[in-house]
Amino acid sequence: MTSVEVQDLLALTRELADEELAPRADDFEARAEFPRELLRLLGKSGLLSLPYPVEHGGGGQPYEVYLEVLEILARRWLCVAQSVNIHVLSCYGVAAHGTPEQREELLPALLGGELLGANCLSEPEVGSDISAIGSTAVLDGDDYVVNGMKSFTSHAGQADFYNLFCRTGGPGVRGLSLLLADASTPGLSSLAPEKKMGVRSSPTATVVLDDARVPASRLVGRPGKGFLIAMGLFDRGRLGIAACAVGLADAALAHAVRYAKTRKQFGQPVADFQGVGFLLADMSTQVAAARALVREAARALDAGAPAGEVTAMASRAKLFATEAAMRVTTDAVQVLGAYGYVQDHPVERWMREAKLLQIIEGTNQIQRLVISRGLSGS
Repeated sequence: MTSVEVQDLLALTRELADEELAPRADDFEARAEFPRELLRLLGKSGLLSLPYPVEHGGGGQPYEVYLEVLEILARRWLCVAQSVNIHVLSCYGVAAHGTPEQREELLPALLGGELLGANCLSEPEVGSDISAIGSTAVLDGDDYVVNGMKSFTSHAGQADFYNLFCRTGGPGVRGLSLLLADASTPGLSSLAPEKKMGVRSSPTATVVLDDARVPASRLVGRPGKGFLIAMGLFDRGRLGIAACAVGLADAALAHAVRYAKTRKQFGQPVADFQGVGFLLADMSTQVAAARALVREAARALDAGAPAGEVTAMASRAKLFATEAAMRVTTDAVQVLGAYGYVQDHPVERWMREAKLLQIIEGTNQIQRLVISRGLSGS
């Protein structure tokens, strides 16, 4: 795709974000209603399949362009940007590790824009240490019989297909595999959505697997490849969350600047006071630095850099961008003063939403662990 075509894509994204997302965000978040039809609209516009091959129905875009799209969406509504990221990640297993037959059969539907995917990794007693996953998949004839519980699953109850990371072999990472299950699979169900601090319109719930029968043909890659797939998923997921964090922080910065330029105290705009002006300057610097880290990591991924290098860069981007989003949104509330604490302005919602980004796709403590181990070679 030429640079002109990329600019057209970004212009389309801004138009959809401004006209379809921004006017609905506050209302949907207040009612904790999932914007399923908006996701279908984005799918029809080609935004749910951007980093995948054109021959399978994808957009054929570099990850750098895709992450810029996520940033634009998050600037208007984090829930929608996060949903796009979740769906794109849910297609990664088949796209990167599926057999040619699986790609031919499954990818066109997964990338077509109508379906929505979900990833089932975490369990009640398992978070970032996926080597401890306890959900089991036992081969029985032409099916795997899957049992277990998958907690904090985004899109649970709304997704059309689920990536199930489960144990087909012995203990440790070598025993993990990935199965792709339709939402209609008997024995697969979801509990009531969690009541969350922020991003309330994005459903998060526990997926229950009770003798769920998944065809053996839906095993993605070979048995025991689940950990390798998860590692690639983590790198891309962390970059997606980092891009969302940049968009959220940029929205908070822009709102704070507009307010500070129009709000007057002692006969002058509060932006002219050094205490506020310096705060805005720091916020702007945090956003710019976070964006640079995200773009740098995306370019390394697109260039085929070694996996360990990409992992470290993705973790640094996720760590810095989400910490920046938390600081910037909190400072935006401070710039607005009492007005920042009430729902007349969106900054209080953005501050609550920023907290989530420090937790999902591996907490920021886990990112520090990944980065430090990379430095020491352990």
